[in-house]
Amino acid sequence: MLDILLKTNRAKHTTLAIGNVVPDQARCIQCGVCSYNCPIGIDVRRHALHGTPILDSHCLTCGECVLRCPRGVLRFEHAAPSGSLDIPTTPLRR
Repeated sequence: MLDILLKTNRAKHTTLAIGNVVPDQARCIQCGVCSYNCPIGIDVRRHALHGTPILDSHCLTCGECVLRCPRGVLRFEHAAPSGSLDIPTTPLRR
């Protein structure tokens, strides 16, 4: 049982560590719930309006905007943006 929980947590950590929040521009109604719930204050709604991924270095990838969106417009995507820094695809071990 514990092994299953640990595997689930590792997979979630990996997604959050190397993922970006990506909006579906066509489905967004600009309600602003995502921006309101961002603990860092990123204007997620503006990204959704333009259909651009949130590449802000301050983004914690906490998932609050994804969770709170009433229309499911936001999602996590694994792909690193083109031209970005080299991001490891495996979690670092300490």
